[in-house]
Amino acid sequence: MRKSNHITWHQATISKKDRHLLNGHKSCVLWFTGLSGSGKSTLANAVDQALYQHKVQSFCLDGDNIRHGLNKDLSFRKEDRKENIRRIGEVAKLFVDSGQIVSTAFISPFQEDRELVRSMFLEGEFIEIYLKCPLQVCESRDPKGLYKKARIGEIPEFTGISSPYEAPTNPEIIIETDRMTIEQSVIKVLSYLKGKKIL
Repeated sequence: MRKSNHITWHQATISKKDRHLLNGHKSCVLWFTGLSGSGKSTLANAVDQALYQHKVQSFCLDGDNIRHGLNKDLSFRKEDRKENIRRIGEVAKLFVDSGQIVSTAFISPFQEDRELVRSMFLEGEFIEIYLKCPLQVCESRDPKGLYKKARIGEIPEFTGISSPYEAPTNPEIIIETDRMTIEQSVIKVLSYLKGKKIL
């Protein structure tokens, strides 16, 4: 689709900095990435709950939920997966501009796509959190039965089986979810945010 030449960016009256002052904290995106079954949704929601308990303005975007609405027109082909991540990046940016800490739980298997999203944000606003977990552990969990379906060919281009996962080369945070508890993982994320003066 061709972009219109007749649109201009409208500057908001209330700035992101104004919202930071009102909220008492800065905003950012916590970009959880990892294989299916690595614990992205579980940890993203646990972090969101902890932020809520600390009265932090936050929201959690989950991969499956987004594909029920905003991205229901997209398949799992490589081109559509790239567009899925691009759209999520744009939505996450709106949340960050609104002064919130947004957690996103998406496999986002390709480094190029994650770097594209990173480029949408100011320095320090994009926090890549790699949920490092061996494939065999993720497959043994298989909470949705997806690996089983992928193994018998019911799901083509499934990350980790018939489609690659490109692990982050320099993420802000690495969490080994086969070795750390949810509680330990949440503490690690919150400690990072406090250390960077976001909280």
